[in-house]
Amino acid sequence: MQIRPLISSLQDFYLLSYHGFLGIFRRPFYWKDTLEQMDYAGAGSFFIMALVSLFVGMALSLQLAAELAVLGLKMYIGKVVGITIIREVGPVVAALVFTGRVGAGMASEIGSMMIGNQVDSLRVFGVDPIKKLVTPRLVASLVMLPALTIMGDAISLIGAWYIAAFVSNQSSYVYWSTVRGVLDFQNVFSGAVKPFMFGYLIASISCYMGFTTRGGSTGLRTSTTNAVVMSIIMIIISDFVLTRILLYVLGYKT
Repeated sequence: MQIRPLISSLQDFYLLSYHGFLGIFRRPFYWKDTLEQMDYAGAGSFFIMALVSLFVGMALSLQLAAELAVLGLKMYIGKVVGITIIREVGPVVAALVFTGRVGAGMASEIGSMMIGNQVDSLRVFGVDPIKKLVTPRLVASLVMLPALTIMGDAISLIGAWYIAAFVSNQSSYVYWSTVRGVLDFQNVFSGAVKPFMFGYLIASISCYMGFTTRGGSTGLRTSTTNAVVMSIIMIIISDFVLTRILLYVLGYKT
């Protein structure tokens, strides 16, 4: 891979994401486009997010119950599941589901507009394509991914409770008491920060890949695939970096 094209691509991505974010605070405000994107990203993703979160919570509880039972520590299922879901698994799973559905949709939609010269038409009429196309999708991701993450965490905890109570025969009172014990500022803050970063990355990467679409249907397939792949890679990397930073900021020793 040549260095110059890579640096040029990184520069273009930075400028697109930067101007897309600044567009949130500058006129004109495309409220209709933003609400449409929020509906697509939020309400349209709720069912699949709920389904995935439910079975993730159930699988996690089932595995932990089997391991903790050997040590005689089944009463800690709620605590371990709660910390794992709130701090780590919940935000990452929500971001991955969001990437597969919403991120791919963003890239393919903008890519289709590039192939059909609709983006050039916006420029002809004096409309900023980044302000019109990127900013509404960025706002929708920044608002709806955290909301979906919160709902997904709750559904995962319910799924984990079902396994703990009806499969592992643990007291529901003990489970929910230990879950409430982990809902402190440090855990909630750690789990709440990540979706905002993930949402920003997913929207920025997906829109950038859409704008770089060339070559008809084959190019559209390539840009959509690249958007999903790059978003997943950046989610995993940024999750590690954020986890390390938050552990240091919140005073955990590792």
